[in-house]
Amino acid sequence: MKPRTRKFVGLMLATTVLVTDAAASFASSHREAPGITKSPKTDSTDFYMFRSYEPGRDQYVTLIANYQPLQDPGGGPNYFTMDPDAVYEIHIDNVGDAKEHLTYQFKFSNTLQNGGLMLNIGGTNVATALRQSGPVTKTTDPNTAEVESYTVTLITGDRHTGTRAAITNAAGGGTTFTKPLDNTGVKTFPDYNSYAKQFVYNVNIPGCGMPGRVFVGQRAEAFAVNLGGIFDMVNFVPIEGDSAPGAGDKGGFPLGITQNRANDELVGKKNVTSIAMEVPISCLTPQGSNGVIGGWQTASLPQARLVDPKASYAAPTLSGGAYTQVSRLAMPLVNELVIGLPDKDKFNASDPKDDAQFGTYVTNPTYPEVLNQLFLAPVNQLAKANFKTLAPTNFPRADLVATFLTGFKNLNQLGTVTASEMMRLNTNVPVTPQAKQANLGVAAGDLAGYPNGRRPGDDTVDITLRVAMGALCYPVPIGANGAPTDLGLCKPGDAPTGQVPYTDGAPISANDVQGTFPYLNAPLPGTPLSAHRVGQ
Repeated sequence: MKPRTRKFVGLMLATTVLVTDAAASFASSHREAPGITKSPKTDSTDFYMFRSYEPGRDQYVTLIANYQPLQDPGGGPNYFTMDPDAVYEIHIDNVGDAKEHLTYQFKFSNTLQNGGLMLNIGGTNVATALRQSGPVTKTTDPNTAEVESYTVTLITGDRHTGTRAAITNAAGGGTTFTKPLDNTGVKTFPDYNSYAKQFVYNVNIPGCGMPGRVFVGQRAEAFAVNLGGIFDMVNFVPIEGDSAPGAGDKGGFPLGITQNRANDELVGKKNVTSIAMEVPISCLTPQGSNGVIGGWQTASLPQARLVDPKASYAAPTLSGGAYTQVSRLAMPLVNELVIGLPDKDKFNASDPKDDAQFGTYVTNPTYPEVLNQLFLAPVNQLAKANFKTLAPTNFPRADLVATFLTGFKNLNQLGTVTASEMMRLNTNVPVTPQAKQANLGVAAGDLAGYPNGRRPGDDTVDITLRVAMGALCYPVPIGANGAPTDLGLCKPGDAPTGQVPYTDGAPISANDVQGTFPYLNAPLPGTPLSAHRVGQ
């Protein structure tokens, strides 16, 4: 087969890969299961876990759990408070038994400040409909009608029965923290970034000899994905294209999609709510461990929840009973592209220790077979080829098991290996400075990136696409000085398109986010800087 024909086959193949998934949600975990669409305030969207790369903080791990997807910057008047009935949790397994041994639990409450913002109307004080009135610059600004606060509890052992201890403010010893208002716009917040920084707290973590940090608040979305094109039957060619006509072959394809922010539906357009913690490594890894930790986020609601016929601000609903998990997330794209539709809600309600029940979805993934059934004959006809299959043939898919369920030997496997869906991070791997991070992570020889943990600048869509189609069947540059290394999980002959540069064309890199805690950028304002500022 001529080289140009090979490119054509690769081009056609890559075009079909995403077509089979067009009916599934492709965002990291945005509205990924039928049940969670009913409770958007508890919808987990992205989980990040990485050694802090802020200068001078490399002995810490940053944990970021995002919730409430697809927030429009102008989504007033109530914007995006957290659910006071829910508990939001970040779990850490530092043993390897797929059970939580440390849990950071967040519980929220909303209170009216001075009964709300009052105006004297005809001699009567009447509460306004707004959460703020006038510029807001301080944590408890008098122009604020509502204050959203939260507590953080460390649970050691089982999250239901373990030992509970309050995380406290290192500055004053209190146990209550305040969440900033969402970014309603530039007239309300003359300098939102400075305002939000006041809500970064140094905290004392029980049993930890060094203080950590915590921040909860609205942030700009950092998960880059070409949502519109994907849902329109993948209305683009999802392979990396040459940057310009006549530029020569740079590893892409002339008809492929180029990396461009215009291809992205989230970054620069949507906001999200982040729970961010920075914890000393020494407080996450027990003595004698190999330094690898597993992590995931959840949200839970009371088992019984009724609409109150006499609803009030303080009690819009009636709830009771044990907390029941309704959302779960660790590795991106698992519930979207791996778990079958009948089990999506079941996965959200389950724990990693029980993930054997979902193992077949990983070892025998369905969408490559759908691709074969739909497109094997057309590709063979157009390319005048005789492909037996267009997708990896190594069953069970040991490469996907290592990526999603066990971690990689000599990189990010815990001391005890239990197949379970968690984010795994080797805290012994040196930090890669922001300016030198490779957005393809381990696949590009940057061992501090995804899937060894996940940083905000890791392009997890492109990485996942390439791994799913067999990239790990070929040597990966993770040896000394970036030497190609055969992972021994499968062979090049198992993956006909394992070296095709799959992409959705929506770029993300470390340079697109902040280099300091909480890393994600300040949220997009409800009105942009260019808007007319009337009535000042």
